[in-house]
Amino acid sequence: MATFDAFTPARRAPSMGVFSNLMGRIIAWNDRRVTLKMLRGLTDRELSDIGLERGDITTWSSN
Repeated sequence: MATFDAFTPARRAPSMGVFSNLMGRIIAWNDRRVTLKMLRGLTDRELSDIGLERGDITTWSSN
């Protein structure tokens, strides 16, 4: 028995894929930026509590 989903388009519009990809990349970049900013604001003791060292942040930010 076949089913039909009226809410799913049969084919995504090409421009929508490009827009979604761009927005996804922007969101990922911003998440990474905010995370790095927060990690840089932690003390060495706080970083140690979560299993990181200050050098780990530098290494992670350059990737």
